[in-house]
Amino acid sequence: MLPPTMATLEGQVVLVTGCSTGIGRALARELAGRGHQTFASARQLGSIADLEGHGIHTLELDVTSPASIDSAVGTLLSRAGRIDAVINNAGVNVFGPILETPLDAVRGLLETNVLGALAVAQAVFPHMAERRAGRIVNIGSIAGVLPTPFAAAYCASKSALHMLSEVMRMEVKPFGIDIVVVQPGGVKSNIASSGSRDIGRYAAPSSRYQRAYNGIQRRANASQDNPMPAEDFAREVVAQAFAGTAPRIIRAGTGVEFLSLLAERAPDERDALLSQTYDLTALD
Repeated sequence: MLPPTMATLEGQVVLVTGCSTGIGRALARELAGRGHQTFASARQLGSIADLEGHGIHTLELDVTSPASIDSAVGTLLSRAGRIDAVINNAGVNVFGPILETPLDAVRGLLETNVLGALAVAQAVFPHMAERRAGRIVNIGSIAGVLPTPFAAAYCASKSALHMLSEVMRMEVKPFGIDIVVVQPGGVKSNIASSGSRDIGRYAAPSSRYQRAYNGIQRRANASQDNPMPAEDFAREVVAQAFAGTAPRIIRAGTGVEFLSLLAERAPDERDALLSQTYDLTALD
């Protein structure tokens, strides 16, 4: 957490994507509670309608649709007159062995997690650059640092988002814009249930990973094993992300310290540990 004496940004106009559940919803409520003019967005407006009762503006926004992004940003600007910050939170997950994962599922994940975040950043960049001020907060994952079995597409998407953010940081600095990357560990959300919707296919005899099915299930639910409450996560992230001096990286959530250390271990040692944890050794 921030030292009590460290200045924080006040009265920001903030757009948050992916607010229908979990982290996005908690971030929007935390921002509004701190006095920021918050615009929560989701693909289905009805899923966030109740946030209006908490003093939060709501917008329909599908990050895979350029027209939807332009409409949402245009509406926000017409209401608030400016945009100070964006939190790119919208994301999806797909669990399973990557060489048996349908390519359409992988494409959809990359379209949302990587290109969706980039598209939103591109849409707000001209408005921030004109004012020579702004902050873009990209929600990555500790999984973008630590490769784990049965989550290859998600790991790759978050790793890509991290690298895009690192380059973006250098490119937007001359315009007074900050880039912050958040790398969550375990946080209470519905990502396990939504990402494991189709993993039953790997229990079938036709899958070469049938004997590792329990490990696939274990990986799908790993982030929800004693996760940090989304409200606590949002409190910590907003406090740091909206500090007067923007941090480069924020890490919070259950297990994030251990996982970051595991990512730094010798690759062969790391791979052996993860392979055993998720039952890949049952295939030997």
